[in-house]
Amino acid sequence: MKQKPVHEAMKPYLEGQVILVDKPLQWTSFDAVKKIRNLTGVMKVGHAGTLDPLASGMLIICTGKFTKKINEYMGMEKEYTGTFTLGATTPTYDLESEPENFKDISGLTTQQLHDATRPFTGSIMQMPPAHSAIKKDGKPVYLAARKGIEVQLDPRPIVIHSFEITRIELPVVHFKVVCGTGTYIRSLAHDYGKELGVGAYMSSLCRTRIGAFSLTEAQSLEQVMDHLKQLKAAPAAASEGQPDA
Repeated sequence: MKQKPVHEAMKPYLEGQVILVDKPLQWTSFDAVKKIRNLTGVMKVGHAGTLDPLASGMLIICTGKFTKKINEYMGMEKEYTGTFTLGATTPTYDLESEPENFKDISGLTTQQLHDATRPFTGSIMQMPPAHSAIKKDGKPVYLAARKGIEVQLDPRPIVIHSFEITRIELPVVHFKVVCGTGTYIRSLAHDYGKELGVGAYMSSLCRTRIGAFSLTEAQSLEQVMDHLKQLKAAPAAASEGQPDA
């Protein structure tokens, strides 16, 4: 699609900008990209790593020439915090589907909860969720999964640098994970629950860092949108205040 002329205040975004966004819950990563594309009028806008609607946190959005850096950012180390709920599983490994297969967790000890993280650090093979955007035969596998069609996926090599349980409030455990690209935290929740023998699903997730970019540097999507609107309104507001010739 051909780039149309943009508002004078949006020309820096046409040239190229990196926008650090704290993505809110319920928004897709594409929703955030689309909103910034519409407000700036810049056609070349993309994000460096999808966050599911039920996840919040760091989303790097690139515009203009900086879209060439997207693959570089996607390959960077990532840090996540969140919660796993023990004693049940879900088909999607998170709260997009209803918990099932309930099991008693009363026998779990604090030591067991910490020890169960050990098999999931270092270079490991991880099975992606069936409800994911991974493509098989040219189509995202979640389309088949939603229809109840079983799709055969192969485990993928990933690197988890650290995985720690930071707080225990059973049936919920809080975690922090530092990992390489391609890691599914939903799958980690599922596998962690399997290791404990009681099942688990991811009940909340926040991406707190991508490479050297920390969530503390990011702005809420609302703040980014307000800033862009103010930039576009400023020249008009200034000209309205000028006396007639």
